[in-house]
Amino acid sequence: MANDRLHTWFRRLALFATAFALVVVILGAYTRLSDAGLGCPDWPGCYGHLGVPDEEHEVLRANAAFPERPVEGHKAWKEMVHRYFAGTLGLLIAGLAVIAVMNRRHARQPVLLPLLLVGLVVFQALLGMWTVTLQLKPLVVMGHLLGGFATLTLLWWLAIGGRERHGAPTRARRFLPWATLGVVILVGQIALGGWTSSNYAALACPDFPQCQARWLPDMDFDEAFVLWRGLGVNYEFGVLDHPARTAIHFTHRVGAVVTAAYLGVLGLVILLQGAGFLRLLGAALLGVLTLQVLLGVSNIVFQLPLPVAVAHNAVAAILLLTLVTLLATILSAGPSHTEQRG
Repeated sequence: MANDRLHTWFRRLALFATAFALVVVILGAYTRLSDAGLGCPDWPGCYGHLGVPDEEHEVLRANAAFPERPVEGHKAWKEMVHRYFAGTLGLLIAGLAVIAVMNRRHARQPVLLPLLLVGLVVFQALLGMWTVTLQLKPLVVMGHLLGGFATLTLLWWLAIGGRERHGAPTRARRFLPWATLGVVILVGQIALGGWTSSNYAALACPDFPQCQARWLPDMDFDEAFVLWRGLGVNYEFGVLDHPARTAIHFTHRVGAVVTAAYLGVLGLVILLQGAGFLRLLGAALLGVLTLQVLLGVSNIVFQLPLPVAVAHNAVAAILLLTLVTLLATILSAGPSHTEQRG
């Protein structure tokens, strides 16, 4: 009985941590998109403080210590709030790992995944440090974004019980390879979005559906996807010339078309051929996908307004969670009533 109670608390904490992780992802996007990624030039503190220096003598001392990065309070607070929330999420995940180890003899208690999440959070903290110390190197920023999405996704997997039964019939398993491919395509598109944002290429094509009033603008793919450019480079506001940024943006657009087409067909097929909860997930996939496409177009038409850009990141996360829920439902498929009688 005690083990059952611990397992219940584990699921509740996993659900709360998932919601908290979504907030952290949104705060990370807000920090990045409001150009506050270097609001604190050091790590884990801010100008040597646990908070943001605001007293006059503290600001003078901070400016003397970091003359190349004078204190901008509004940016520094954005960065520190994100760090506070990320640190709290790390404590929640550590709590999950402790419960998992304590309750490891329970038949349905996952242990390995909570421990792996602890390792992932530690690596995320390192990526957060390198984001600052390597001055927004795009590869690190993109990796930090993907790590945040991975943390969110794995917490959601724990919260929904992984492979526990959701009432889908065995025939739902025919959707498994297509749902898996959908997750792979979406993660690739999220990575492209992170690369676009970290290279400040979101406005390289200011018009829609064309790019710079052309279907095929001038692009430099050789420079666009160089992952490593050495150390000592400040990447704030980007270092690429316009053709390279255009190539990144254009690739992200093409990826968006491919992703939307694939997930749209997948959602429609599941809606028409699935049953019960599976059909609901098909409808949810179509709805979230439509919202994401509208937000992506709005980013271009309205020149990347901050609320829309942040919402675009948040809905990408929700779209990924929808696909993961679909995958878990398919994996948990059991025999239908007809199959059981047979």
